[in-house]
Amino acid sequence: MSKFIHETVTHVHHWTDHLFTIKTTRSDSLRFRSGEFAMIGLEVDGKPLVRAYSIASPAWAEELEFFSIKVQDGPLTSHLQHIKVGDTLLVSKKPTGTLVLDDLLPAKHLYLLATGTGLAPFLSLVREPEMYERFEKIILVHGVRHTAELAYQDFFENELPGDEIFGQWVREKLIYYPTVTRDEFKNQGRVTDIIKSGKLFTDIGLAPMNKDDDRVMICGSMAMNADMSAILDDFGLTVSPRMGVPADYVVERAFVG
Repeated sequence: MSKFIHETVTHVHHWTDHLFTIKTTRSDSLRFRSGEFAMIGLEVDGKPLVRAYSIASPAWAEELEFFSIKVQDGPLTSHLQHIKVGDTLLVSKKPTGTLVLDDLLPAKHLYLLATGTGLAPFLSLVREPEMYERFEKIILVHGVRHTAELAYQDFFENELPGDEIFGQWVREKLIYYPTVTRDEFKNQGRVTDIIKSGKLFTDIGLAPMNKDDDRVMICGSMAMNADMSAILDDFGLTVSPRMGVPADYVVERAFVG
């Protein structure tokens, strides 16, 4: 178990029958960059059962936060969804990942494109001061099937803009664009479709993506990541080939929303 820190669960919130959030203590020794992921899990039958989870809390936060789906027959989430305050969560000592600001070249705009629980790393990054210092506009697009799955909507629309530290930055620079595919909603359509068609850019009043002005982070299902990457390639943007090499866009390959 030497690779893991034992953290204590401080809060559990069930958004729907399929989505929940966990908050835990954070050991002083744990260091990470906003946007990175850790291996987290439980001890089952005397052995650590872990999966990669993006850390939803920012690097400076005193607590850790994780946003998860519930898979009834999933090796980990079938257990994790029943976790309670006071329980122990295993967290790896060395978080890593590709969704970090250091791996993006300078530009005017940053698009954060997420589906489902792929929102998690962007929950961390929208509370990262460096992001607001580096970009004129940050556009967070969160795609889900049903409106009930728009977890954190109130956080983006009300809580964050009113924050004492980040409020002014958020009001001036952050554009939150939730979109739904199966319910009636103000924004409808898959993330890939609204970008490919240009609808997103019309709605937010910005020009279509281009290599000079725009940088992108992608976190979603494997299919969404692949489809979005192909669209960005067509726009002329170049993907970071590996961690530590800055480019026009980055994809979280380890985390699947």
